[in-house]
Amino acid sequence: MAGQHVALSASEIRAESKELRRRRRGSLLLVAPLLAFIFFAFVAPIATMLYRSVYNPTLVELIPNTLEQLAKWKDSELPEPVVFSALAVELKQLAESRRSGILAAAINRAYPGASSLVNATARKFRKMPDGTLAKEGGTLLQAADPRWAEPGLWRAIREVGQVYTDSYYLTALDLERNAQNEIQLRESARIYIQLYSKTLSIALIITVLCIALGYPLAYYLAHAPRRTAGILMVLVLLPFWTSLLVRTTAWIALLQTNGVLNSIFQSIGLTSGPIEMLYTRFATVIAMTHILLPFMILPLYSVMKGIDPSYVRAALSLGSRPFSAFLRVFLPLTLPGLSAGSLLVFIISVGYYITPALVGGTDGQMISNIIAFHMQRSNNWGLAAALGTLLLILILLLYWTYDRLIGARNIKLG
Repeated sequence: MAGQHVALSASEIRAESKELRRRRRGSLLLVAPLLAFIFFAFVAPIATMLYRSVYNPTLVELIPNTLEQLAKWKDSELPEPVVFSALAVELKQLAESRRSGILAAAINRAYPGASSLVNATARKFRKMPDGTLAKEGGTLLQAADPRWAEPGLWRAIREVGQVYTDSYYLTALDLERNAQNEIQLRESARIYIQLYSKTLSIALIITVLCIALGYPLAYYLAHAPRRTAGILMVLVLLPFWTSLLVRTTAWIALLQTNGVLNSIFQSIGLTSGPIEMLYTRFATVIAMTHILLPFMILPLYSVMKGIDPSYVRAALSLGSRPFSAFLRVFLPLTLPGLSAGSLLVFIISVGYYITPALVGGTDGQMISNIIAFHMQRSNNWGLAAALGTLLLILILLLYWTYDRLIGARNIKLG
């Protein structure tokens, strides 16, 4: 009997284990579409961006023989004649296939002025025989343009020709390597650190303005009669029902020199002429504050609505003044909603693109606009990926700092 009981128990255990595995497979199948979406829409693009920020195969694909010979160069004046010959032959091949412009653009990023040099030389070599170029490549290159005798140009070709490089990150941080391969500040224009600083300052200003405008409105919504609060909530949510492009275009109509605001100011005698408001940092801040304000109001309203009014009444009954009761009782209870809204507005504003591009001009553009420029116009995807990666790291650092100081785990909405 004991043996049968033990055997029965083991059979039941196996059946329960089998049922548990079946349920786990069913649960996995239910979440599989979500996991696939997260992978293809979030993980894969970020991984591709990280890889592209250090991967630079352009020159290796265009002039492999030249780079192979150039790798043996010890920086002693000029490379060997075989390097000149290899480049001369490959320049002709690129000119015939109409790809010399790709090579010119790639080298020009490390050596300004190389674009016209490479393109002009490739055109001269297009109809020359390969045998002549292979034998007299050095002479022909230097005869085509004296800049081919500059060691700095060949160092730039070798640097750009590395398959895996940190040059994109150095450029994104306004750094470069000198002839001794030491990292130093760029001698040319340094713009990217300034752009990151401007982006953070604009995002901080927008967050502060959203707090100043959103907190009183959320407070009124939480304490207003239900009918009034419902109407106001519809107005708060109204921007979500209209296109972002439409809202931004409306600000263009308001802020331009012959727009609504300037017309009003001049008609009432406030100004004698139009004020330049469009295509400035002011326009970026105002338009983005309007667009992001609901993201501040909704978390605040959700938290304020759940606060028991008896807490403030108890403080007042104990002799506290209304303002003191607000600061000591009500405000601390709303900090989860305030911190959540601030974090949401700040992170969204740091990566905003459309609004600064339309109303900001050169003064109001942010780092996201420069990333888009390198992806769409200059085709420097490696630098765009490096700038995007640094922006992602910056956001993660800010979120980590926020979590350490305030604690995202303590935020409870509603």
